[in-house]
Amino acid sequence: MPRFTKLEIANQQDLIFGRAPHPVTTRRGLVIGGGTVYPELNFTLPAIEVSDTTFPDIKTMYREIVENACTRAVELHAEGLVIEFETLIEMTLYPRYAIELTAIINDVLDSYHARHGLKGALRATPNDTRDKNRPPQMRSGKLVDDMLYTFEQCAKNGADMLAIESTGGKEIHDDAIISCDIEKSIFALAVLGARDMEFLWKQIVEIANKAKTIASGDTACGFGNTAMILADKHFIPRTFAAVVRVATIARSLVAYEQGAVGPGKDCGYENPFLKAITGFPMAMEGKSAACAHLSPVGNVALAAADLWSNESVQNVKLLGGMAPTISVEQLLYDCRLLNQARADKGDSQLRDWLARSDMYLDPQAFVLAPENVIPIALSVVEEKNAYCATKAACLKALRLMDAAFKAGKLAIPEMETAWIDMLGATISALPENEDDFIAKVLPTLDESKYRREDYLL
Repeated sequence: MPRFTKLEIANQQDLIFGRAPHPVTTRRGLVIGGGTVYPELNFTLPAIEVSDTTFPDIKTMYREIVENACTRAVELHAEGLVIEFETLIEMTLYPRYAIELTAIINDVLDSYHARHGLKGALRATPNDTRDKNRPPQMRSGKLVDDMLYTFEQCAKNGADMLAIESTGGKEIHDDAIISCDIEKSIFALAVLGARDMEFLWKQIVEIANKAKTIASGDTACGFGNTAMILADKHFIPRTFAAVVRVATIARSLVAYEQGAVGPGKDCGYENPFLKAITGFPMAMEGKSAACAHLSPVGNVALAAADLWSNESVQNVKLLGGMAPTISVEQLLYDCRLLNQARADKGDSQLRDWLARSDMYLDPQAFVLAPENVIPIALSVVEEKNAYCATKAACLKALRLMDAAFKAGKLAIPEMETAWIDMLGATISALPENEDDFIAKVLPTLDESKYRREDYLL
């Protein structure tokens, strides 16, 4: 498997919103990472059963959501807009739903491009349905076949980009988060997750290439964002969640090693690191995704974004209109500010303000600041495999946090201060090579929760 051995963005001043060394161009001419930040709208249905009975109404709703979003984009003088179609589970279990909705969204985007010149793009994100059964069957069976078929048909029916929130290793990682077991967290991400990513993304890239569409990227949402949300609810330490976030980098990098080219998916807060490593554009979410979840990284997440997303919002009525239309407006105004700063040569100053406004208030924000992203990303590319890279990145992040805390800059709750040393000691004591690490951890795992053969163990 090819590896990235150097940073494409090695200077923190070059890690900035709207610009990527390797921009991506969609078929309607939207250039992502070429100097302009564009909004990416993600939406979902209100509480409704997805079935043959309700599907006519769902089709009407999807068409209206996208039409209203495009109308508002045109009214606000937007040049481009990305729509993310993140399927509901039934839409991947029964691919005909996802296929038809993809065609509907594509038809609306074609219409607005023809009539108004709006450069619309569609990202299709099928569910990873493989964990519907327990233990998950990750490499074969009907769920795998239907998921890959959904990718194929979405690509054929108008998707400009293919993405997924894959879940390989999550069956082990969920318990690791709850128990704050960093050893098992690293195992789930760097061993199980990385191996599953290689299997899955080889096929997604092949599907994209065959359909002449874009294999965009993955996200460790079910790992890093789960930790972030639990930390926000005070169930686990924020310091632990910050280290888990860094531990997702090497795992998500595998998609690009297999041939993905970005833009990385919005809910991957590991994306600034991946942008520095690969040079590919990345979507991000933060303050304007509060409709979906709260976070301590609302501004710093925007510092290196090439697409700016709301994460997801239900199609419900608010005072200003339907929620997805409101989200489009909020995202567009955010992007206007960024793009005007670029035009006025103030983008570096704005990027720094975005980072500094968050970075010292929470360790999870601290690791996402460009000045910390670069050295952590560098520690990833200097290692020989995902396990060694994950271990090195976590230790680098802990050293940076420790220095900032001792300098009186980084706020860490008093009850969490011991976690930096505890985590550092645990990670430093892990075996040097992956085979010894696997031999150490395997006997401690509950064999009923995962299928060892699906990870080639």
